[in-house]
Amino acid sequence: MTSPIFSGTIPALMTPCTPDRTPDFDALVRKGQELFAAGMSAVVYCGSMGDWPLLTDAQRMEGVERLVKAGVPLIVGTGAVNTKLAVAHAAHAQKVGAQGLMVIPRVLSRGGSMTAQKAHFKDILAAAPDLPAVIYNSPHYGFATRADLFFELRKDHKNLIGFKEFGGHDDLSYAAEYITSGNDDVSLMIGVDTAVVHGFVNCGATGAITGIGNVLPAEVLNLVALSQDAAKGNALSRQRATELETALNVLSKFDEGADLVLFFKHMMVLNGDAEYTLHFNESDALSDSQRGFVEAQLKLFRAWYADWSKLAGAVL
Repeated sequence: MTSPIFSGTIPALMTPCTPDRTPDFDALVRKGQELFAAGMSAVVYCGSMGDWPLLTDAQRMEGVERLVKAGVPLIVGTGAVNTKLAVAHAAHAQKVGAQGLMVIPRVLSRGGSMTAQKAHFKDILAAAPDLPAVIYNSPHYGFATRADLFFELRKDHKNLIGFKEFGGHDDLSYAAEYITSGNDDVSLMIGVDTAVVHGFVNCGATGAITGIGNVLPAEVLNLVALSQDAAKGNALSRQRATELETALNVLSKFDEGADLVLFFKHMMVLNGDAEYTLHFNESDALSDSQRGFVEAQLKLFRAWYADWSKLAGAVL
């Protein structure tokens, strides 16, 4: 199985809140449509950015179904506290017409056991055999999927077509060397905003799943385009992509921290998207210093980008 769904630039959607701190599905759909219209190839829902641990299973499924019915190409996250629930989300995604799965490892219970993880992955993949899927590898889940397990799973589950790597530069390099470079029907997805150039240029990635792309879609689409051009050997594009990624780094690094959703939602509010003001837990909030920091850095980046984008080869 191959699929173009795991290519290009794919924002991981956040879940906006109504005043009573329930999901604002109308706003979720509007943002998904807006980002797709801006040039994103698909969206992810419901991963860490979507606050999956804070939503009910019914809420998550409603968000998935609403996005599909709105015509937004969708990759569905399968994070859950047990395998049965993960399986239910995978089966639902296939039933309602999503285009792909992001298979998240087993957490909390036996998360460090390869035997348990293998069974967990197999059950999810079997629940949605018609959906192309990538395994999400992240140090935050406490389990690293390596080549032996990946290819063992592919023997029985042809819908496993790729790997989303959130571990950073070294883990992307490992995935490229040992997992994704052997044939054209295995995709490598960049899963962290600070490694876009490395992922495309040095690792042969097919796409990037992004957090900061929700806030700065045009700029991140440009970064991906420059990186893809650099991967073809264009020296100027490689220089410009590196410059842009470096300038984005302070904002992109929020993707690696525990407060990532708080930072990205606040930047969305600064963009004028008031529906991202609230969080599901009332106590979840940035400190005054954190707000001041991100506001200053976003302002600085915008000023820098306006000046830098005038350079030759800066915008493709």
